[in-house]
Amino acid sequence: MSDDRALDDSSLDDGDVRDELPADLDTTAINVPYLFPNNSRRRIPGVLYLLIGVGAIVLWATAGDDAVLVNRGVMIGGIALIVIGIYHLQAGWDLAFDEEHALQAATRLVGFPVGHASAQLGWRGLRSRPTWRILLYSNEPSPEQRGLVLVDGIDGEIVDSFIEKNPEDWTAYQQG
Repeated sequence: MSDDRALDDSSLDDGDVRDELPADLDTTAINVPYLFPNNSRRRIPGVLYLLIGVGAIVLWATAGDDAVLVNRGVMIGGIALIVIGIYHLQAGWDLAFDEEHALQAATRLVGFPVGHASAQLGWRGLRSRPTWRILLYSNEPSPEQRGLVLVDGIDGEIVDSFIEKNPEDWTAYQQG
């Protein structure tokens, strides 16, 4: 049904209207595993920033005193680009542990059979070291335990963990 007809036709019953997910958001059509982007991609813009920064400084140094559009601001911009480029190069860690490896490490640590779990990639520290945040629930219909485990994305080391009895009340959602 076209959008124009849906807006003009007020005789439709609520049962006739169906929501549909756009094709690019439909996860049931995906038949290959999702590959999480690697942090090492930061190195590409880092190199570009360095090259452009050096080019700006060379332009400033060779333009002479009578240049109208090339002034001290070009030099300051070049220095800023070099600093940003260096940061990108050092923060471009290679993400060696993907979410599956991190989930396996977290599952070994918590000590209970895992039901539902989710993984989120975050960064810690000034150097933006990638760290997986793994949230795990035990494998009961009403999870009795839960845990949060931080796993280093570079070497798989467990950074921190928090495991507790699940304080959430799931009784209202039980069938029976």
